[in-house]
Amino acid sequence: MRHDSTHAERPVLLDPAGLGGQAEATFPLPSLARLHARGTIGWWGRVRFGSMHGQIALGTLLAASAAVVLFAASGPSVLVPGSTISFPNWEAGPLHGLIGRPITNPTVIGLGWSALLLAMLAAWGVVLASARSLSMRTIAACVLALHLILLLSPPLQLNDVFNYLGYARLGALHHINPYRGVIASERHDPVFQFTSWHNLPSPYGQLFTALTYPLAFLPLSAAYWTLKLLVWRFALALGRDPRVPVLFVAANPVFLMYEVAGFHNDFLMLIPVLAAIMLMRAGRDRAAGAAVTIAVAVKFSAVLLLPFLLLAARPARRRVAILTGAAVAAVPLVAVSVALFGLAQPNLADQSTLLTDWSIPNIVGLALRTGGTPVLLKLADVALVLAVILLARRRGELLVDLGWATLALIAGLAWLVPWYVVWLLPLAALGTSVRLRWAAATMTVYLLVTFMPAMAIAVSRTGYDPMGTPAGQASLNLQHRLAQGRTVLPR
Repeated sequence: MRHDSTHAERPVLLDPAGLGGQAEATFPLPSLARLHARGTIGWWGRVRFGSMHGQIALGTLLAASAAVVLFAASGPSVLVPGSTISFPNWEAGPLHGLIGRPITNPTVIGLGWSALLLAMLAAWGVVLASARSLSMRTIAACVLALHLILLLSPPLQLNDVFNYLGYARLGALHHINPYRGVIASERHDPVFQFTSWHNLPSPYGQLFTALTYPLAFLPLSAAYWTLKLLVWRFALALGRDPRVPVLFVAANPVFLMYEVAGFHNDFLMLIPVLAAIMLMRAGRDRAAGAAVTIAVAVKFSAVLLLPFLLLAARPARRRVAILTGAAVAAVPLVAVSVALFGLAQPNLADQSTLLTDWSIPNIVGLALRTGGTPVLLKLADVALVLAVILLARRRGELLVDLGWATLALIAGLAWLVPWYVVWLLPLAALGTSVRLRWAAATMTVYLLVTFMPAMAIAVSRTGYDPMGTPAGQASLNLQHRLAQGRTVLPR
């Protein structure tokens, strides 16, 4: 296995967002075609499979996705949060009623869902190991089919899509600032029964919230499908050539089941993040700075990109150009934010203190018999800052250093959920570090296994409660308070 490469090779321009224009190389983005030919991206080492194995694995991903979507659309189940309370046909989608419901036991459904996730995880590994034997046409057709199938699904495991619409309707229809008010203020709105965070001011970026405001004027069913179509479109935008980077992201089971089928807004952050890197690569520094500002306005975690982008830009005048572009783009965004929301900011404070069962800070706390205490969460923040400083000092490849910093951010989060690994996947796929790809794959496995229902069932039968510490109980109490006592929580 090859060691991480941080030196410059002759770069090629990657154009992930249709940015156009071949420009002279200005920072070390390695040639993915060359790395692919040399086997660097073949991160499974000597393990190789042929095209037949790859096609079977792709077929497994398609079959598993179709099975989950058909079952989820067939009627209320634990796969679709809140569906036992209300499950209209427009939410179930066009596949509603195509099959019967042979299984209704929640435990059996949870175990079946877990088994399918593990099967998809194994298939993803085989697909990556056989990627060089598959044609790009086959890969593109499979990725398109996977995303189309998941577009037709009701929201699996999560109902954040309705929280997005709830905050949009709160502001646009009910004239309540979503960063000061809460969804509980719109109890008579039809979206209320589908939402989860009833007493939580919006944690989402102002640009994202502003972009969802027009959806509030559509009927709820039309707004729901419009948002799903937008998410699907941005999911497709992450597909890239060559083959392994495409499959590393777009065939990842967490990406498919939680990001695409769960309808999260991380795509809206990832597109400007990747665009900023490519724009700087093309020498369009002001535009790169503007893209960073847009990404941060969608989701604040994108701010991690800025220091690495500035370090990779040499000479110093390029850094000034990036900062200038970021500042210029901030002017209209701030103006829109102030006009719509005043000086209110996204509510990140509450979520940053919530714990999930198997977040790294909580596991460390369990080893210390304290759980994820506020002190441990502060230490995690300090560790992230130190990691960023150390990575910045070594001045390696931008994608690799940013990838390791993103991994440190994910590992330090108290509220750790599977779809956060999507922040890391494109960086690991496009960078030159074999170790980073292994780390991203390991994090994928960890999040998939710890979040699936079978894990919760197995742990509960042992009598062990990872949230049984005072810190865990305080977090659960806050979750219930923010959800106004609902039992359907996005855990």
